[in-house]
Amino acid sequence: MNFLSTFVTFENLHEVRRLCHWGPIIALSVIAICSTMAILDSIIWYWPLDTTGGSINFIMLINWTVLILYNYFNAMFVGPGYIPLGWRPENQQDTQYLQYCRVCQGYKAPRSHHCRKCNRCVMKMDHHCPWINNCCGHQNHTYFTSFLLLAPLGCSHAAIIFIMTMYTQLYERISFGWSTVKIDMSAVRQFQPLMPFSVPAFAATLFALGLALGTTIAVGMLFFIQAKDRIQHYQTGEEFVFPYDLGSRWLNFKQVFTWSGTPRGDGIEWPVHPKCHQHTLTIEQLKQKADKRVRSVQYRAVEDYNGACCPLSKGLQTFFRTPCTEEPRIPLRKGDTILATRGTKWWMYGDKVLTEEQMRVGERVRGWFPRRCVEKCHYDTAASDSTSEKKVN
Repeated sequence: MNFLSTFVTFENLHEVRRLCHWGPIIALSVIAICSTMAILDSIIWYWPLDTTGGSINFIMLINWTVLILYNYFNAMFVGPGYIPLGWRPENQQDTQYLQYCRVCQGYKAPRSHHCRKCNRCVMKMDHHCPWINNCCGHQNHTYFTSFLLLAPLGCSHAAIIFIMTMYTQLYERISFGWSTVKIDMSAVRQFQPLMPFSVPAFAATLFALGLALGTTIAVGMLFFIQAKDRIQHYQTGEEFVFPYDLGSRWLNFKQVFTWSGTPRGDGIEWPVHPKCHQHTLTIEQLKQKADKRVRSVQYRAVEDYNGACCPLSKGLQTFFRTPCTEEPRIPLRKGDTILATRGTKWWMYGDKVLTEEQMRVGERVRGWFPRRCVEKCHYDTAASDSTSEKKVN
């Protein structure tokens, strides 16, 4: 009992709740379907106990499944690492270069960002991934990227098994008209299959093939984007130098990928380019936020909006053109003031102007709302109203 208590704690059980989300449910379902069908089709196509090739094929298939699940669950449960609540830099003068988070009641360390889903400031936050129902950041970046690499490789192997199973089982039953295509199937015909390849089996294999090919394309593209961003060596003529580009792809690669899977550094201080210092990027971010506030446009709500994701009462275009994002929608009441920073033809995104009491307790309401529910104010005081908040979330 004491042995189990070292693993099963309240925090562990709380983390298990991450599985109760549409992202992990879909991801694990795809892994389970592709892996199960690939194992069954391997038995039908290439019995592993009869030939060396069949054994290698089966062992590789099992290895793909184990490695994919290992990196997936580590990416989910290890987590990105969070900035301690109420964190302040050791040198108090550095606070002028950092943004203050009213939710966490502390300053944001370089490369950190506050995640609305996790409700914490995340170390080296990349993004909040719905497929692992967690953020991708400092501590789980290696596991997440390894999962993105292994998933397409495993699905490609499974797709080959599905194709060869269907070909070998239908070879003598259907004439494909491929007179020039000759495949030696003597090795796989040395035994009778343990299970019949019926119509339901063919349909299940075809369905699994579609999942495997779709996963290979989608996750493979995501891996390419992640790898490019992680090792990119920036060569631009701009005056601003990206501080975390160490000058070569190999040095950038080693900052994320290690043999142990444990990232280098503490998630607060980072190795930087010789021409930069720890707060080069945070200073640039403060400048961009100030510019964003200046460019924000003040709107006033002219219709009530209940915060629905797809409000049918606001028109068909608003219903069908809802933003495909997990960012929140904010309910509006007639007369509310909003500072809009971006938008589409049918939706807008911005911050609701709150009372002084709400701002004092650190409350912030921002998100999407239908464009038809607001109208632009004839006078715009967005810049003057927000100059006192330059270093706040």
